[in-house]
Amino acid sequence: MITDFNKPEYFINRELSWLKFNLRVLKEAEVENIPLLERLRFVAISASNLDEFFMVRVAGLHSQLEGGINRKDAAGLTVEDQLREISLDAHEQMQSKYQHFFALLKKLKQEGVVFKKPKELTAAGKDWLDSYYQDVVFPVLTPMAVDASRPFPFLANRSLNLILEIVNRKEEASMAFVQVPSVLPRIITVEEGADKVAYVYLEDLIMLHCPELFKGCKITTVAPFRITRDSDLDVDEDETDDLLKEIEKSLRKRKRGAAVRLEIAQNANDRVKHFLMTNLDLTIDEVYEIKGPLDLTFLFKFFDLPGMDKWQYPPFVPQQPAEVDAGASLFSQIKEHDILVHHPYESFEPVVKLVAQAAVDPAVLAIKQTLYRVSGNSPIVAALAKAADNGKQVTVLVELKARFDEENNIVWARRLEEAGCHVIYGLVGLKTHSKIVLVVRKEEDGIKRYVHLGTGNYNDKTAKLYTDIGLMTANDEFGADASAFFNVLSGYSEPPVWNKLVMAPLGLRQKFYELIDREIKYAQAGEKGAYYC
Repeated sequence: MITDFNKPEYFINRELSWLKFNLRVLKEAEVENIPLLERLRFVAISASNLDEFFMVRVAGLHSQLEGGINRKDAAGLTVEDQLREISLDAHEQMQSKYQHFFALLKKLKQEGVVFKKPKELTAAGKDWLDSYYQDVVFPVLTPMAVDASRPFPFLANRSLNLILEIVNRKEEASMAFVQVPSVLPRIITVEEGADKVAYVYLEDLIMLHCPELFKGCKITTVAPFRITRDSDLDVDEDETDDLLKEIEKSLRKRKRGAAVRLEIAQNANDRVKHFLMTNLDLTIDEVYEIKGPLDLTFLFKFFDLPGMDKWQYPPFVPQQPAEVDAGASLFSQIKEHDILVHHPYESFEPVVKLVAQAAVDPAVLAIKQTLYRVSGNSPIVAALAKAADNGKQVTVLVELKARFDEENNIVWARRLEEAGCHVIYGLVGLKTHSKIVLVVRKEEDGIKRYVHLGTGNYNDKTAKLYTDIGLMTANDEFGADASAFFNVLSGYSEPPVWNKLVMAPLGLRQKFYELIDREIKYAQAGEKGAYYC
């Protein structure tokens, strides 16, 4: 009997599967033998993940519906079915996330890490906080009324805001907004005396002083809220003559994307919620009522506050790869033998050093590299710019479609162009995820090519966190493949017959099939077939 694998019951919907993955991330916060703030970090990671899920995955489903697409997926769910199931799962996950958050805050309180409302502070703490508000917070605030002459304002994606229901002297009710400034710390450390500190949320401080911002008015309710907008790029690559300009245009549209989720304090009354839902064109299923502070991604900065080290893992220091002699030329070492590095356990420094040495080495003729995500102050980008300044041929593919790094990559691309590098802005219809550096060097015995191939980005910051493998080699077959690869990227070269590399979408899938079929044949012949996990 042949099983029909096209049946919907054999499939799990992609979006619902992702939510299950994020729930597994959240459940790491339950592991007792992990330091408290590391457990809290998983709560923050799950919150950040969920933000991106709504901005891209959920927004994409809404776009399909708006385009009249409501067909069933492999799991048998229409787009409407998916949105309904997502809402149910996401509401449940949000509730679970805050249960974990408050459970961990309770444990932190036992350790002396205490969050307080402004009115709960000691007298000394209240005095200091009042001065902080007057000197630092108040000058940044902008109260915004909504009436016939002042329409509903634009509210930025993921910005934290306060909505107020106010009644003026004429007994006329209206709504108003105050944005919680993102330029100020969300968590305020308040010294209460005798080496005691408490932590106060910025929005709680602003809510306390709202009557001063709306003098002469009665405030009947005030509630924090936050909206998540459609942030998926809408780029018509087939119709554009300039991918860079098209992506820049789409980035401007992204900032004003349609709202796809509203998070609001649970104590907000129905009038406030209805007002926001109407103006943001949201349904009740897209509203998430929260009992607690909104946007738990603020925790990432909380972890860096003074005194928090004791509840976190000690800093990990990667070891220098045993195969690398820090005092010798990398080129001579790679020429002698391949070097395999395992990040983050082994340092990323040799990879940075390879590009930096190539930039100043008189024997180096050319450097070619792909960049997907780089750090904010990338030493690799600086080295590439220096290489071009030194007269070397430098070609860099900067992937402009690296999600949520598009603006950052545009800045780097322009900086590299200004330095004299030849910059390729990705390929139409594809994302270039390849991580490869090719250094062409003139040596006594002729031209030699040095290659770095990696599974991770050329990002010296994330290389300390993510698990990746990197290979540095002077193998001629790898060198020839690397040259051919960059020729395909930069021109109209037909892909060659590869020696070592396989390139998607030009044969990678087929190669996987061949490898799988080979192992099946081994097993069928009674030999030991390999398996990979």
